[in-house]
Amino acid sequence: MTKRTRIPRNGKTIREVAEGTGLSTATIERWTSASREDYLAQANEKRTRVQELRAKGLSIRAIATKTGYSVGTVHRYAKDIEASA
Repeated sequence: MTKRTRIPRNGKTIREVAEGTGLSTATIERWTSASREDYLAQANEKRTRVQELRAKGLSIRAIATKTGYSVGTVHRYAKDIEASA
Protein backbone atom coordinates (compact mmCIF):
# COMPACT_ATOMS: atom_id res chain seq x y z
CA MET A 1 0.00 0.00 0.00
CA THR A 2 1.27 3.46 -0.84
CA LYS A 3 1.87 5.74 2.10
CA ARG A 4 -0.05 8.93 1.55
CA THR A 5 0.73 12.37 2.81
CA ARG A 6 -1.81 14.09 5.02
CA ILE A 7 -3.02 17.40 3.65
CA PRO A 8 -3.36 20.06 6.40
CA ARG A 9 -6.71 21.78 7.00
CA ASN A 10 -5.03 24.86 8.53
CA GLY A 11 -7.47 25.10 11.42
CA LYS A 12 -10.60 24.82 9.28
CA THR A 13 -13.31 22.23 9.78
CA ILE A 14 -13.85 19.51 7.22
CA ARG A 15 -17.11 21.17 6.20
CA GLU A 16 -15.42 24.56 5.68
CA VAL A 17 -12.73 23.02 3.47
CA ALA A 18 -15.33 21.03 1.52
CA GLU A 19 -17.44 24.13 0.88
CA GLY A 20 -14.38 26.12 -0.15
CA THR A 21 -13.18 23.50 -2.60
CA GLY A 22 -16.46 22.09 -3.88
CA LEU A 23 -15.44 18.59 -2.80
CA SER A 24 -17.44 16.28 -0.55
CA THR A 25 -16.79 16.14 3.19
CA ALA A 26 -15.91 12.44 2.79
CA THR A 27 -13.17 13.32 0.30
CA ILE A 28 -11.76 16.05 2.54
CA GLU A 29 -11.84 13.74 5.55
CA ARG A 30 -9.99 11.06 3.60
CA TRP A 31 -7.37 13.52 2.35
CA THR A 32 -6.78 15.18 5.72
CA SER A 33 -6.92 12.23 8.10
CA ALA A 34 -3.83 10.54 9.45
CA SER A 35 -2.71 7.36 7.72
CA ARG A 36 -3.63 4.09 9.39
CA GLU A 37 0.00 3.52 10.34
CA ASP A 38 0.26 6.95 11.96
CA TYR A 39 -3.06 6.50 13.76
CA LEU A 40 -2.04 3.11 15.14
CA ALA A 41 1.35 4.45 16.22
CA GLN A 42 -0.36 7.28 18.13
CA ALA A 43 -2.77 4.81 19.75
CA ASN A 44 0.15 2.63 20.85
CA GLU A 45 1.89 5.67 22.33
CA LYS A 46 -1.28 6.48 24.30
CA ARG A 47 -1.56 2.91 25.57
CA THR A 48 2.09 2.88 26.60
CA ARG A 49 1.68 6.18 28.45
CA VAL A 50 -1.39 4.87 30.30
CA GLN A 51 0.45 1.65 31.15
CA GLU A 52 3.43 3.59 32.55
CA LEU A 53 1.22 5.81 34.69
CA ARG A 54 -0.85 2.87 35.96
CA ALA A 55 2.39 1.11 36.92
CA LYS A 56 3.24 4.19 39.01
CA GLY A 57 -0.06 3.74 40.85
CA LEU A 58 -2.04 6.62 39.38
CA SER A 59 -5.82 6.32 39.27
CA ILE A 60 -7.83 6.34 36.05
CA ARG A 61 -9.02 9.90 36.74
CA ALA A 62 -5.52 11.10 37.61
CA ILE A 63 -4.18 9.66 34.35
CA ALA A 64 -7.01 11.29 32.39
CA THR A 65 -6.27 14.65 33.99
CA LYS A 66 -2.52 14.35 33.48
CA THR A 67 -2.69 13.21 29.84
CA GLY A 68 -5.78 15.03 28.60
CA TYR A 69 -7.33 11.73 27.48
CA SER A 70 -10.96 11.09 28.41
CA VAL A 71 -11.70 8.97 31.47
CA GLY A 72 -13.38 6.44 29.16
CA THR A 73 -10.30 6.15 26.96
CA VAL A 74 -7.99 5.67 29.95
CA HIS A 75 -10.39 3.13 31.46
CA ARG A 76 -10.54 1.16 28.20
CA TYR A 77 -6.75 1.17 27.81
CA ALA A 78 -6.24 0.14 31.44
CA LYS A 79 -8.80 -2.65 31.08
CA ASP A 80 -7.08 -3.92 27.90
CA ILE A 81 -3.68 -3.78 29.60
CA GLU A 82 -4.91 -5.68 32.67
CA ALA A 83 -6.62 -8.31 30.50
CA SER A 84 -3.43 -8.97 28.56
CA ALA A 85 -1.32 -9.28 31.72
